Amino acid sequence: MRHSRHAIIKWLTPGLRIKRWLALLLFGITVLAIGFAQVIVTLYRSGDLPDLLYIVLLRFLPVWARVVVSVLFGLGAIVVALYELNQSILAPFALRRRESLIDAVYSHSRRQRGLKVVAIGGGTGLPSVLRGMKQVTRNITAIVTVADDGGSSGKLRREMGVLPPGDLRNNIAALADDEDLITQLFQYRFANGGLEGHSFGNLFLTALAAITGSMDQALVETGQVLAIEGRVLPTTLQDNVTLMAEVRVPGETGLRRISGESQIPEAGGKIERVFLHPDQVRAYPEAVRAILSADLIVIGPGSLYTSILPNLLVAGITEAIRISSAYTVYVCNVATQDGETGGFTMVDHVTALEAHIGQGVFDAVLANNSYPSKNAGERTHYVLPGQEKHAIYQRYAVQFADLTDTDRPWRHDAVKLAQALLALYHSTTQAAHSDIGTAAIG
Repeated sequence: MRHSRHAIIKWLTPGLRIKRWLALLLFGITVLAIGFAQVIVTLYRSGDLPDLLYIVLLRFLPVWARVVVSVLFGLGAIVVALYELNQSILAPFALRRRESLIDAVYSHSRRQRGLKVVAIGGGTGLPSVLRGMKQVTRNITAIVTVADDGGSSGKLRREMGVLPPGDLRNNIAALADDEDLITQLFQYRFANGGLEGHSFGNLFLTALAAITGSMDQALVETGQVLAIEGRVLPTTLQDNVTLMAEVRVPGETGLRRISGESQIPEAGGKIERVFLHPDQVRAYPEAVRAILSADLIVIGPGSLYTSILPNLLVAGITEAIRISSAYTVYVCNVATQDGETGGFTMVDHVTALEAHIGQGVFDAVLANNSYPSKNAGERTHYVLPGQEKHAIYQRYAVQFADLTDTDRPWRHDAVKLAQALLALYHSTTQAAHSDIGTAAIG
C-alpha cells in the first residue's frame, strides 16, 4: 500500500510530461463518448430498442443505478486497458530494468532537469565523478585527454591513426545505463592471440570511428547504443598530440626531456614542467561550448601531470573555463602517485597547476581529510593538506571531506564525491543569492 501511494505521488510530480497527455487522452475519449451517446440517446428516445441493446443500456434499472454502473464500469475498463496496453508496449524495453516504470520515468525526468556538469580529466579518477553525478543529472559532459600513448590505446593510435580510445572508453562505461554489464564488456581485455593486450572497448571505438569517419561521431553513436547518461568528448580532435615533460633526474645536470605520456612517470625524477607538442593544439569546439554553458565544472581527480594538465594545456580550454559563469572546483587526489606526485601535499598539487595555467582558473579546491589504514596497503601515501597558512587558502575556497572508497581507500568514493561537490556548489549558490538579496534591500 505504501509503495502504491509513493508511486501515485511520483506519477503526479510536475514536469514528467505525463499528466498533460493523459488529460488530452481523457478529453478525446470524452468527445468520442458524447458523439456515441447522441446516437444511443436517439435510439433510446425512439423506444424501438433491440433486446440486446435494451440489456446493454441497463434499461431495466433505475436511472441513478444506470449512471453509477456505467461510470464504474467505464472507468474500470479504461484503467485496465491503459495498464495492459502499456505493459504490452513497454515490455520489451523493461526486460532488463531493475526498477519499475514510474521509478524509471521519475528518475529520468529529475536527471533531465539537473545541473549542467562538465568534468575534465582522464585515467581512473574522472569516472568516479561521472558515476556519482549521473545519479542526479543527465546533463553531464566528460572532457577527456587524448595524449595517452601506452598499452592498447598507444598501439591503436600508432597503427590505425586514431585518437587513443582508452580514457574515452573508461568514461563511456562509467556513464552507461547498465554499467555492470557494459563495464565488463568494454573493459574486457584479450589475453592471447593477435588481439592480446587490446580491450574490446578500444577495438569497438576504433572500428566505429572508421565506419562513421571520425572519433567524435563514433562517441555520439556509442552513447546512443549504450544509452549513456551524458556524453564523452575528446579535448581535441588532433590525433598527433604528444605530451612532453622536463624532468629533473637525480644525479644528472640540467633537465631531461621526456616524450610520451607513458614514459613520463618512468623517468624517476621530479617533473618540472609538462607541455604539448605541437604547442598550439586546438580545442574541440563542442568541448568549449560545453564549458561555456556549464553550471558546475569539475577538474579532476586524476594523474596531475598526465591526465589533468594535458586537457588544460589545449588552447581554448583554460580560456573557456576562465570566462565561463560556472562554479569551478578542482578535486585533489586522495593519494600521491609514484613517478608524478610522490610526497606532494594538496598545496603542492594546486601550486603545480598554477605554475602551468596561472591563478584563478578554478573557484574552489575539494580535498580528502580521511586517511584510513584498513585496505590501504603499504604503498598508499595519502595527500595531506600542506602548509596551513599558504596563500592558496586566500585565493580559493578550500573544502575538506571524507572522500575515500572503503575497499580502495586510495581512490575516491563516487557517492561521497558527488555529495561533497553538490554541497559545495549549493552552499556557494545560496550565498550568492543571499548577497544579491542583501544588496537589493540596501
